[in-house]
Amino acid sequence: MNIIIGTAGHIDHGKTTLIKALTGRDTDRWEEEKRRGITIDLGFTYFDLPDGNQAGIIDVPGHEKFIKNMLAGVIGMDLVLLVIAADEGIMPQTTEHLNILNLLGLKKGIVVLTKYDLIDAEWLELVKEDIKEALKDTFLENAPMVEVSSKTGYGIDNLVNVICKTTETEVEQRDLSTIPRLPIDRVFSITGFGTVITGTLISGTLKKGDEVEIYPVNKISKVRNIQVHSHDAEKAYAGQRTAINLSNVKKTDLYRGCVIAPVNAMKNTMMLDVKLNLLKSSRRIVENRSRLHLYTGTSEILCRVVLLDCDELSPGESCYAQLRLEQEIAVRRGDKFIIRFYSPMETIGGGEIIEPVPLKKKRFDDKLIEELKVKEKGSGTDVIEKIIRENSKNVPSISELAKLTALREDEIKNSIEVLEDEEKITTFRLKNDIYLWHKSFEREIEEGIEKYLFDFHEKNKYQKGAKKSEVKSKFLPAIKQNVFDLAIMSFVQKGMLKMDGEFVSLAYFSIQHDEAYEKTAVAAEKILEEAKFEFLKQDELIQRLNLHKSEEIISLLIDEKKLVKIGELGITKMEIYDEAKNILVNFITKNQKITAAEYRDLLNSNRKVAIGLLEHFDIIKVTRRVGNDRVLF
Repeated sequence: MNIIIGTAGHIDHGKTTLIKALTGRDTDRWEEEKRRGITIDLGFTYFDLPDGNQAGIIDVPGHEKFIKNMLAGVIGMDLVLLVIAADEGIMPQTTEHLNILNLLGLKKGIVVLTKYDLIDAEWLELVKEDIKEALKDTFLENAPMVEVSSKTGYGIDNLVNVICKTTETEVEQRDLSTIPRLPIDRVFSITGFGTVITGTLISGTLKKGDEVEIYPVNKISKVRNIQVHSHDAEKAYAGQRTAINLSNVKKTDLYRGCVIAPVNAMKNTMMLDVKLNLLKSSRRIVENRSRLHLYTGTSEILCRVVLLDCDELSPGESCYAQLRLEQEIAVRRGDKFIIRFYSPMETIGGGEIIEPVPLKKKRFDDKLIEELKVKEKGSGTDVIEKIIRENSKNVPSISELAKLTALREDEIKNSIEVLEDEEKITTFRLKNDIYLWHKSFEREIEEGIEKYLFDFHEKNKYQKGAKKSEVKSKFLPAIKQNVFDLAIMSFVQKGMLKMDGEFVSLAYFSIQHDEAYEKTAVAAEKILEEAKFEFLKQDELIQRLNLHKSEEIISLLIDEKKLVKIGELGITKMEIYDEAKNILVNFITKNQKITAAEYRDLLNSNRKVAIGLLEHFDIIKVTRRVGNDRVLF
C-alpha cells in the first residue's frame, strides 16, 4: 500500500523537527529555511513503517505568509499529523490548517503534541481539553492524540505504532484503475538529464516510456525515467511521491500547478461549476462577482465567483456557483478546492468541483440548479459503480444491472455516461444491449493476459500465439463469445495485443526464423524430397529429424504453407503437393477422367496414396467422383 503522510500546524510547533525524529532526515531544503529556522516551501522525505509499507512524508510550512505552499502539499495526503506544541496549544495557523484539511475532505489524522519535555502534567491536561474542544465537528474529532518530544525521543516509537495501525486499518488505497494524474509541485533541471518534475501521483499508474501531456500548457512529453523515494522505478503508483524525468520539454515550459496525465485525457477550462461552502468562522461575506484566490491541486489562480442561487454568501452557508478563472487549469469532477479572500489574504471556504468544463451559466436558472444538484449527489452512480466492480468478471449488461439495482435502465444509462466520462468503466456495445466492466478489473485482466502470453511466447517461440479460446477459458470463461471478442479487440486497439486468425499474441511478438528453424526446414525438405509421393506421418518425420523443437517448427512450416499435411496420408513439401495436383489436372484435361489406378501409376506410388489424394482433391473441389472415375469439378 502506498501512503502519503503530511504535517500541518502553526509555525515553530515542531513539524520539521518531528519528521527528522521519525526519519532521521531534514526536509528543509533551502539555505534560507535553515538560516531562518522556518519551513518556507514543501519538504519531502520517507520512512519505512514496521508493517513493511513505505510512507512518503510531506512537510508543509506553518507561517501564514506561505499558506499557498501548504495548500500545494495537501492534495496528496492520505493521513495528516496535526502538530500542536504542548506549551502553546491551538494557535491561528493551527485553526487555518485544520479548516483547510476539513474543506479538502481529509478523512484520517493523528494529533501530535510536541515539546512534551517543556510542560508539566497539569498544563498538559488543560491543553488537551482545549484541543478536544477545537476539534469538535472536524474529521479529527475522534483522532488519536500522541505526546512526543522530538528532542528527547519520548513517544516517537509510540507515534510510529499509531501511524502504522491507522494506515493499516483506516487509510484507503487510492484508485489505480483510473487515468494517472500528477499535479506538479516542483520543476527543476539536472545537467545531463534535463527537466525533472515532482509531485504526488493522486490516481492511476505511470510507467517509463509512457507518453503524457502536461496541462494546461498542452505540451506532449515522454516519461524518460521515474524515481520513487530517491530510487529508480519502472512504475509509479497512486499514493506515491514521484520524481519524473521528462523528455522534449524545458523547465521554463512548466510550473507548479501543471498536471501530468495521458494525452487527450483532460480538457483545459476557464470556468468551474462548484458547490461552495463558506466557513462558519469566516469574517467575510462573499458577494456576487467577488474576486477570490482559488487553490486546487497544486494550482493557485485568481477568479471571479458568480453565485448561481443566492445574492450573497454568509459564514456557514453553501451555494452553487460558477468560478470564472483568470487563467486555464485542468481538473476533474470531484476535485476539492479552497478559496481565500482577495485582500486581506485569508482562508474563507472551499468546496467540490461539480462540472470541470461547463458552459457559461445564468444566475437563478431553476433547471440548471436542478442539474447541478443531480450531478452533485452522485450517490446512485456510486452504487452502480460498486455493483459493476463486484460483477465485472461476468461483464454485466445494463439490463442485468437493472435487475441487480431495481433501477430503470434509463437511470442506469445516465450513471454509465458519467462513469464513462470519468474513465472508471469500459463499455462494449452490441446491437441489443451494452455490456461493461470496471477499469480496475480491466487492469487485472490486462496484467493477467500479458503475463500469460509472455510466458507462452517464452515456451512456444515458434507458435504465433495462444488460441483465443484458451485465453477466454482461462480469464473470462463466463462471458458471451461476442462480448469477449469486443474485449480482445479493445486490447488490440490499445496496442497491447495483436490477432492472427484465432491466435492471440502480445503486440511486440514475432516468430524468429533462427538457426534451429533454418536447420529443421532444410532437413525436413530433404527427407520429404527423397520420399516424394510416399508421404510421411508427422510423428515419423519428427523422429527422423531428431532435432530440438522440431515438432513446433514442423507445425510452423505447415502454417507457413511451406509443408502440407494431407489428412491421414501425412506430410509433404508444398512443391511436391503442387506437382501431384498438376499431374491430376493435366491428365483429366487431356482425357476427361481418371481412375485411382491410373493416378497411382502416374505418381509411381501406391493405391493408398492415390485414393487419399483423390479424396482430398474432392473435398477442396478440384475434382468430383463419378462412379469409379474422377472428373474436374
